Amino acid sequence: MQALISRTRRRRSLNWRETRDGWLFILPWLIGFVCLVAGPMIASAVISFTEWKILKPPEWVGLGNFVQVFQDPIFWKSLGNTVYYTFLGVPIYLMASLLTALLLNMKLKGMAIYRTIYFVPSLTPAVANALLWMWIFNPDFGLANAFLGRIGVAPQRWLFDVRLAKPCFIFMGLWGIGQQMVTFLAGLQGIPVEMYEAASIDGASSWRRFWAITLPMISPTILFNLVIGIIGSFQVFTTAFIATKGGPQNATLFYVLYLYRNAFDYFKMGYASALAWVLFLIVLMFTLIQFKLADRLVYYEMAEAA
Repeated sequence: MQALISRTRRRRSLNWRETRDGWLFILPWLIGFVCLVAGPMIASAVISFTEWKILKPPEWVGLGNFVQVFQDPIFWKSLGNTVYYTFLGVPIYLMASLLTALLLNMKLKGMAIYRTIYFVPSLTPAVANALLWMWIFNPDFGLANAFLGRIGVAPQRWLFDVRLAKPCFIFMGLWGIGQQMVTFLAGLQGIPVEMYEAASIDGASSWRRFWAITLPMISPTILFNLVIGIIGSFQVFTTAFIATKGGPQNATLFYVLYLYRNAFDYFKMGYASALAWVLFLIVLMFTLIQFKLADRLVYYEMAEAA
């Protein structure tokens, strides 16, 4: 009996030490999460119900900021610009990165070099990337107009043209598809070769193999890139802030840039916090819709096997 009690005490002591060690290991992350994520989020939620201009004490206004958001024409303009960028740019980036991954998945000599070449541009710092494209699209001496001049096309104003500014931003985003490409490439290389061999024996064409094998097998990867792409597109900021400052005529005033202006140009911290929470709800809504559609459109091999 005494031995049983002793073993029970040792087991409890061991479990307590394991629990303690586990908490000690995650303590740095936990402190960082509370101080840098959860704390600011809670503070932002409280500030969104106040009118606070930093130099004056905050005044409680309840839902006043949120009511003002939906009555603000500039809010709708910035949201429209962001939705345009999202629903036109994200599908283009997905298709371009998938096509590039398919090409780089071919068994050819020196393919590792090509993969590196296509991936490296996505590592370019955002500021350097913006400055590079500002030079390319410069209406006076930019590379884009120099190319158009060679083929007899009149020079364009690019980022200074209301009609062309947002398409230019979408085109500029193609520079950073390397990370999506690598994700697709990993998904493609995870497809068993035996499936393609069996389909070839059955007489399936290349297109049929792509449609019936490749797309279903990488559908989880497509969903991942789609979710991350939409979240990222709603947060586009750096390029617009450096290249156009939201112009011309607010054509590139994206949502986060407008949020930044309210917070750090107009010092309307309460209103900016309300904009941030509205953005959070919009992104959350789109993400939930995607996961809801994923139940019918995404193929999970393990789930099918079960």
